[in-house]
Amino acid sequence: MPKSYDAVVVGAGPNGLAAAITLAQAGRSVLVREASATIGGGARSAELTLPGYIHDICSAIHPLSRISPFLRGLDLAAHGLQWVDPPAALAHPLDDGPAVIVERSVEATAATLGPDAAAYRRLMQPFVGHWAEMADDLLGPLPLPPRHPILMARFGLKGGWPAAWVKRANFRGVRAPALFAGSAAHSMLPLSALLTAAVGLLIGGSAHAVGWPLARQGSQSIADALAGLLRSLGGEIETNAPVTNVDELPPARHILFDLTPRQVVKIAGHKLPSGYVRRLQGFRYGVGVFKLDYALDGPIPWRDPAILRAATAHLGGTFGEIAAGEAAVWRGEHPERPFVLLAQASLFDEARAPAGKHTVWAYCHVPHGSTVDMSERVTAQIERFAPGFRDRILAVSKRGPAEVEAHNPNYIGGDINGGVQDWRQFFTRPVARAVPYSTPNPQLYFCSSSTPPGGGVHGMCGYHAARAVLRASRG
Repeated sequence: MPKSYDAVVVGAGPNGLAAAITLAQAGRSVLVREASATIGGGARSAELTLPGYIHDICSAIHPLSRISPFLRGLDLAAHGLQWVDPPAALAHPLDDGPAVIVERSVEATAATLGPDAAAYRRLMQPFVGHWAEMADDLLGPLPLPPRHPILMARFGLKGGWPAAWVKRANFRGVRAPALFAGSAAHSMLPLSALLTAAVGLLIGGSAHAVGWPLARQGSQSIADALAGLLRSLGGEIETNAPVTNVDELPPARHILFDLTPRQVVKIAGHKLPSGYVRRLQGFRYGVGVFKLDYALDGPIPWRDPAILRAATAHLGGTFGEIAAGEAAVWRGEHPERPFVLLAQASLFDEARAPAGKHTVWAYCHVPHGSTVDMSERVTAQIERFAPGFRDRILAVSKRGPAEVEAHNPNYIGGDINGGVQDWRQFFTRPVARAVPYSTPNPQLYFCSSSTPPGGGVHGMCGYHAARAVLRASRG
C-alpha cells in the first residue's frame, strides 16, 4: 500500500514550502511534490550566462522576506541563509542631476528631495516605525476588523488611491514623484489604478523600515534553507515529480496547491463543483515580464557613481515617463523606454561572479503573453544612465513571457504575481470566499500567490493556507 500523509503539497515554491513547514510544525506528516528538478519556484538561481556567474532566475531583492511574519519566526540562518544589506536600499537615476538614493533614514532621504522633503517625510514616517504591526494586516486575507484599526485606517487613507493621485496631492518637484512612481510600478498596474499608492508605500516604506536585502549566493539559498528546515521537521520533498491528475497522488487528508487557478482546474477540476470551476476559469492574469541577465567584465559604469551603493535601481526617469510606459503595457503596447527594474547583486556578494566580474539582473513589464524581444530597449535604458554599459557585456541570457512560463508554469503569460492584483482581485483571490485558501472540496486548498497577499517571497500565502487546514482539522 502507498504511504499516506496528513497533507500533500503540490509545488515547492516559497509558498508551498511555507505551507509544508507550518503543517509539519503542527506535527502533521507532509509530502511536497515538485515538477522541476530543483525546488524554489520564484526563488531559484542558476548559471544562466557563463560558468561561475550565478543569476537569480526570478526574485532577487527581498524586502517582503524581511517583513513577513512567517519568515521572521524561522531560524533559517541555521539552515544556511545569510542576508546581505547594501549600504543603500535603492537608487533612481534621472537624466538631470544626481540620482535619488534611498537611505534607511527617512530624514536623510527626504533631505535630497528638494521642495518635496517635508511631503515625503509626512508620507513615509508615520508607518516606518510600525512595520511589524502593518505586516500582520497587509500580508494576509482581509482581516475584519483589522488587528490594528487606527494604523490601517491611516494607511488606507493614503494607500487606497492611485499613485497618480498621491503624486498630485503631495509633490511639487521631480525627484520625489519619480521615486514614488518606481515603487508603485511594482504593482504591475497603471499608476492611475486604485491601490497603486498602497504598493508604493509598502515597497518604498520597507526600504526605510527593514531595508532591501539580497540572499548570499543567490535566492536559491532561501528555498534551500526552507527545505532544510522542512526536512528537519520530518517533511519529505520529491523533485522531478509532476502532477497531471490529483488522483495520482498518494493518500492524504488534505492537498494544497502552490499553483494558479488554471493549473488547479486542469489537474483537479473533476473534484470541484462546476460553478466553482467556472469562477476559477474567470480568474484574471496580469501583464508579463521580459527578463535579461548580463555577465559583465566590470561594474556598471553609472553616470552617478552613488548608484553603486545600492543593489537595486529603478530605471525609468520621471513620474510621467514611468506612468506612460506602464499604462502602455496595460493597453497591450510595448514602450520604447520601458520601466526597468535592475539588481546588481554581485557588488555586495562576491559569490555571484568570478573576481572582478559582475552579474546584472533586469526586467521590464510587457503585455500578457508578449512575443516582442525587448532586449535592445532594456539595454538602451541601462546605457541611458550608464554610458559604456554595452562595452562591459560578456554574455546575455534573455527570457520573454513564454520562456518565463516554461521555466515556472505558475507564471501564466509571464505574469510573476500569480494573477492581477488590482482592487477586484487583491483580497478576493482566487475567488471571493470567507476563507480564500479553501475550496468547496474540504480536501483541496490553494496556497499559491493566487491567494492573499499575492506575489513576493514572503511565504504568507502558504502559511495562511496551512493555518486554514489546521483550523478545519480541529473543527
